[in-house]
Amino acid sequence: MKRWNIYTPEGMQDILIEQCYVKRELENKIRKMFIQSGYNEIETPTAEFYDVFSGEQSLIPQEDMFKFTDQQGRILVLRPDMTIPVARIAATKLKDNLWPVKCCYIGNTFSYNELGGGKQKEFTQAGVEILGIKSPEADAELIALAVQSLQLAGIDEFQIDIGQVDFFKGLMEQSGLTEQEAEEIRELIDKKDFVGVEQLVNSHAIPDDLKELILNLPRYFGSVELIDELEKKNISGKALNALKYLKDVLEILDDWGFGDHVAIDLGMVQSMNYYTGIVFRGFTYGIGFPVLSGGRYDNLIKRFGLDCPATGFSLGINMILMALERQKKMPRKPGGGVYILYTIKGRKKAFEVLNEIKKKGEVAELSICGTDIEKAMAYAEQKGMDRIVIVEDGTVIKTIELV
Repeated sequence: MKRWNIYTPEGMQDILIEQCYVKRELENKIRKMFIQSGYNEIETPTAEFYDVFSGEQSLIPQEDMFKFTDQQGRILVLRPDMTIPVARIAATKLKDNLWPVKCCYIGNTFSYNELGGGKQKEFTQAGVEILGIKSPEADAELIALAVQSLQLAGIDEFQIDIGQVDFFKGLMEQSGLTEQEAEEIRELIDKKDFVGVEQLVNSHAIPDDLKELILNLPRYFGSVELIDELEKKNISGKALNALKYLKDVLEILDDWGFGDHVAIDLGMVQSMNYYTGIVFRGFTYGIGFPVLSGGRYDNLIKRFGLDCPATGFSLGINMILMALERQKKMPRKPGGGVYILYTIKGRKKAFEVLNEIKKKGEVAELSICGTDIEKAMAYAEQKGMDRIVIVEDGTVIKTIELV
């Protein structure tokens, strides 16, 4: 029989010393940036009721979730997403706040079918949400934060692809297709099944110019000039307003100075069904999956009892680390520090020396393995320390510099 007590479950991993240091440093830098940008950190439970993510229209497929029961037999899940619990909080515990509310989070999520990241089932997300306002400025601010997050992480070459769900919905309204048929087309586009899209569209009596727009939707990728071209076509109502909104967002991003990092992708129709407007994904080389994603979800909080617009994005910390490693940009845990050896009579002085060094912001460590110099040097060199200090009879008698 195999001994499972020495393994981790499939999709779970141990994060060892060097990578754990880099991961925590990255989390701390991103957290600091979010807070300095006016976002307040919140934390949601690791376990939530299954109903938070299900309901009449399941937000997340139940087969993607880790499920178990509490003592009363109620179904619980390990949270598969961070945005949905934030929506629950907004409707139930933040409704008396002065709006808009800006919040941020860093935490682990769990999914059986998470794409990318080496088939991980546990992964860390860092994200922000703006609750209570719908404006191009809010969406542009989030995309700007996404750009800054990637730059802060040390990723220089990346692109943010921006889509507009309302453009797709507007075309579906003009076409006269049912909601079920529109959802089928959305799924086919999301899967890049162009043949399937063409077969479905050709089976309905849709005007030729509108049919052409729908069939070409997955190919509408580029810069703001693409919007100018589309506005000249037979587009009206929601679809036209969606293009104008998208253009406003792009103009604001140009003023941020981030225009070179973004591109339009009107074929982006996210698989999660709560997005309602602007959607975006961040890509970098060496990783075949988005390292961040987000968008506007104006109807999500309503599911929990409060009609409230919202927008947000999350960054995959594990994916960022993988990108840094593959791009050979992974930072190293810094060395340095002092290793202090002491005799019993020098113990009090050794403690004083330790505290003085730590007050200066340096790493200092006491020997707990005796006073053997050779063992001490081997240990200190392995940890990348700078020097060894030896204390006897209340005095520092020797300092050994390590090359």
